Amino acid sequence: QVQLEESGGGLVQAGGSLRLSCDASGRTFSSYYTGWFRQAPGKEREFVSTINWSGSTTLYADSVKGRFTISRDNAKNTVFLQMNSLKPEDTALYYCALRRNAVPGIRTTGYDYWGQGTQVTVSS
Repeated sequence: QVQLEESGGGLVQAGGSLRLSCDASGRTFSSYYTGWFRQAPGKEREFVSTINWSGSTTLYADSVKGRFTISRDNAKNTVFLQMNSLKPEDTALYYCALRRNAVPGIRTTGYDYWGQGTQVTVSS
């Protein structure tokens, strides 16, 4: 089994920055992708970014490209999401998820383990 725990959310003004962390424990195989998704009230959960085990492959949603950066520290089993130039529309509950596949995915159905989420609120 795999357990994921997100942290680092909070309230920030537009234009500010936050860094989210996803701590993984359990059977975190090297073929897994770790992704970030977000869900705003009344909206579907949407893909934000994903990274493979080595960090050599990353994907971003168009809405965050150039502002968010995903990275990982495998020694600590932690994946980060650095969020800069935040906008009010980035306000959402952010989830970390693990995908048991060596191919990257952007659909929620392609991820097998999920954390509980961390709230990000961006004020205008």
